[in-house]
Amino acid sequence: MRFLFLTLLSAATLAAQDTKIAVVGLVHSHVWGHLAKMIKGDAAKLVGIAEPNPELVAEAKKMGAADAVIFSDYKKMLDQTKPQIVWAFVENNRHLEIAEACATRKIHIMFEKPLAASYKQAVAIRALARKHGIQVLTNYQMVWWPANYEAKKLVEAGELGKVWRVRGVVGHGGPGSTGPRNKYFFDWLTDPVRNGAGALMDFGCYNALWSLWYLGKPDSVYAQVNHLRPETFPKVEDNSTMVLSYKNGVALLEGSWDLPRSFQDLEVFGLRGSVYMANGKVELRKGRETKEVPLTPLGPERAEPIAFMIHTIQSGKPMDGLTALDINVDVVEIIEAAKMSVKTGRAIKLPLP
Repeated sequence: MRFLFLTLLSAATLAAQDTKIAVVGLVHSHVWGHLAKMIKGDAAKLVGIAEPNPELVAEAKKMGAADAVIFSDYKKMLDQTKPQIVWAFVENNRHLEIAEACATRKIHIMFEKPLAASYKQAVAIRALARKHGIQVLTNYQMVWWPANYEAKKLVEAGELGKVWRVRGVVGHGGPGSTGPRNKYFFDWLTDPVRNGAGALMDFGCYNALWSLWYLGKPDSVYAQVNHLRPETFPKVEDNSTMVLSYKNGVALLEGSWDLPRSFQDLEVFGLRGSVYMANGKVELRKGRETKEVPLTPLGPERAEPIAFMIHTIQSGKPMDGLTALDINVDVVEIIEAAKMSVKTGRAIKLPLP
């Protein structure tokens, strides 16, 4: 039995190393947390990095990227290297452009959250994926946390009774703006067109995803934003609050660049208790009792994005769970409704036209 397991594991590792992956763009700072592993090539073979900015290219070379894999034109890279997967680290409003280039070449795509800068763009990306039969993964950090799934298991087991309230707090003290890895990211993240909004988009999408996962699609969205530091963020809001209304429930969602420390915290409430979740921690709370719940490690194909994408491609099944297309189109729809609510001062009913 052990021999069979090791054989299967070796086969899976070989299949992963046979998969070619390419990176489009280096302007999203999340890339620097993943690039070293891609250069090492454990999950897939890195065949190209496309980025025209020489400062960002220099940063990639510092991490060990070879000259042979560097391209200034991403379409030229796609045609020459023929990757099976592209991981895009570009501005949110360029996701549709990248999807068009990849879909017509039958290349599967991974985007950093959110799926798109606008609802119209998100719907168009989904249409391209369906037409050309490609997988599209939207990457969020908490998707790979064991705590995220331990909390959901408690809810699905009925530990809380009827679930009716979700409260999410996501944020930190704001994006940095110094050094090449940060300044180009800051430039577009604080632009209402290229990002799609400010903190409302940056952190509201995490909260919207959680709310959809636990409560489904809301009936309406009301949002309020603050511009607390216009000298730092002149073009976009730095704090947001969304209230998602359901027939028998509510989601209270806070996203901010003005917090004194980092938060990516969720609490789900039922009639009999609540479950609190943060990275590496789950607490079941009933009355005055709080019990920390042990975490179960995720399987290797569910523990990180490239392995999950390869597993999904090989299975031939649609992308599922929190990274799937439909739920991430719905995330962008909620953020779009929130932006409309901020402009009008009223709740916006879903679905949007």
